[in-house]
Amino acid sequence: MSQSLVTMSYIVATILFILSLSGLSNQETARRGNYYGMLGMAIAILATVLSGAVNSYAILIAALVIGGTIGLFAAKKVEMTQMPELVAIMHSLVGMAAVLVGYANFMDTSSTLTGVEKTIHEVEIYLGILIGAVTFSGSVIAFCKLSEKISGKPMLLPARHWLNLGLLIGAIVLAFMFSHQTESGGGLYPLAIMTVVALLFGIHMVMAIGGADMPVVVSMLNSYSGWAAAATGFMLNNDLLIVTGALVGSSGAILSYIMCRAMNRHFLSVIAGGFGTASGGEAAVVEGEVHPIDAEETAQLLLSSKNIMIIPGYGMAVAQAQHTVNEITKFLRDKGKKVGFGIHPVAGRMPGHMNVLLAEAKVPYDIVYEMDEINEDWDKVDVSIVIGANDIVNPSALDDPNSPIAGMPVLECWKGDTTIVMKRSMASGYAGVGNPLFVKDNTRMLFGDANKMLQEVLKALKV
Repeated sequence: MSQSLVTMSYIVATILFILSLSGLSNQETARRGNYYGMLGMAIAILATVLSGAVNSYAILIAALVIGGTIGLFAAKKVEMTQMPELVAIMHSLVGMAAVLVGYANFMDTSSTLTGVEKTIHEVEIYLGILIGAVTFSGSVIAFCKLSEKISGKPMLLPARHWLNLGLLIGAIVLAFMFSHQTESGGGLYPLAIMTVVALLFGIHMVMAIGGADMPVVVSMLNSYSGWAAAATGFMLNNDLLIVTGALVGSSGAILSYIMCRAMNRHFLSVIAGGFGTASGGEAAVVEGEVHPIDAEETAQLLLSSKNIMIIPGYGMAVAQAQHTVNEITKFLRDKGKKVGFGIHPVAGRMPGHMNVLLAEAKVPYDIVYEMDEINEDWDKVDVSIVIGANDIVNPSALDDPNSPIAGMPVLECWKGDTTIVMKRSMASGYAGVGNPLFVKDNTRMLFGDANKMLQEVLKALKV
């Protein structure tokens, strides 16, 4: 394939990627956005394979078969509940790819660059490996936290901010050492030491972030993976990789910022591990009596209500209850009830987790509301059903300045007439915070597996 045809293919792929991001910004066009992205990537891969830059097709085809097989297996076997950790581990692969490409470029003896061009290329290599290493180790820790292989609680080392500053200064000093040593044909040792420093920084950065912030961490690592890809594009002199990486990096950064605003947190304080920890003093102890309810009573309460709001959380994903929720929603709407869904920006463990689950169950888009759209109207709600959520409906975020989630906007469902909370037990949520909502006078607790209990509610509704 001629270079002009490759360039044209890259331009078409870039346009498709932009259309993909535009489509993914809205639930109704998300499927179309996915198709645009898939088509764009197919064109990009095909154009690259057929370009003159490839001279070892056997290795390339083997890599494509292995990678495609792994991707196909993951798409078929990974449950929706495992999507957050799958996304995190995929980000780690992008980071590792940037590191490996960086070292391959550094060790490439065929390069003929000299002067300023050589210096710029070395900076590209250094930054690519730095960003890639941070992305890799940070994503691995995020995967371990999301899959609960390690605790979701923040690990706060003494003088942790000074440690971060020290690692940053060390990376800058090593950059100067690297640039000076490459002039005499060296530079491998400072590059290797910097890689270790970057890996440690990624580990410490994510370990210090509390469980309530994991959706922000996922979007942040998405941004890092984009910048790592862009740096790889500079190293390989590949315009498409640069543009694609910049699109992913900037969109991930914007999403992280939007989510931080929705949580009333500063982006830098999240990165520094400032969220998920108490702001001073001891958090208030949750005291009071729990009022349980069974499936038949829940059904009767729903039938006697006119305005019903459903608040999904990670527990709905674990129980895979979204389809039963949709059946109940259809039944109630057919009975003339007004039913809506309240979505918190950080519900679940990655951005848009609940929206994806509801879309999978074919819940109508027009009855799914963001937090800002409904938080002023809870006094009009007769019954709220909280399905496996804790932190996003926790009054202590507003009432208790010592709470680990103090200041975070939440869905204020307790202002409605009755709140039904579905949980397996009284255990705290992923952030490890007790919830006073569970003991309020107008709250009823429906204990058990969410899908099983909702099926019992549906059965009682139809009697």
